[in-house]
Amino acid sequence: VHLVESGGGLVQTGGSLTLSCVVSGNILGPDVLGWFRQAPGKQRERVAIITRGDGINYADAVKGRFTISRDNAKNTVYLRMDSLKPEDTAVYYCNAYRPMDYDDWGQGTQVTVSS
Repeated sequence: VHLVESGGGLVQTGGSLTLSCVVSGNILGPDVLGWFRQAPGKQRERVAIITRGDGINYADAVKGRFTISRDNAKNTVYLRMDSLKPEDTAVYYCNAYRPMDYDDWGQGTQVTVSS
């Protein structure tokens, strides 16, 4: 599948951003859509995922501040980020996963939180 993220940018500590990811290219929808992030010098880490059955899971570091959601009609998954902290600075990637079929990534969008 093809994924295109948008919505990143520069924001001050305590601010908010909403990331969007449009998913296209496969008639069989993903079982899991997720947001991951990678900060400089660190490994990519999972931020939030949403399953086909609307099961949701968040990383401990973002619980209570980030919200993942999706609009099936628009083939889009969102990540609402509130109360942003400098440690949230990273490139954020969208992921679509379907077992034994695909595990695809977007190009990433930069989020920078200034202190």
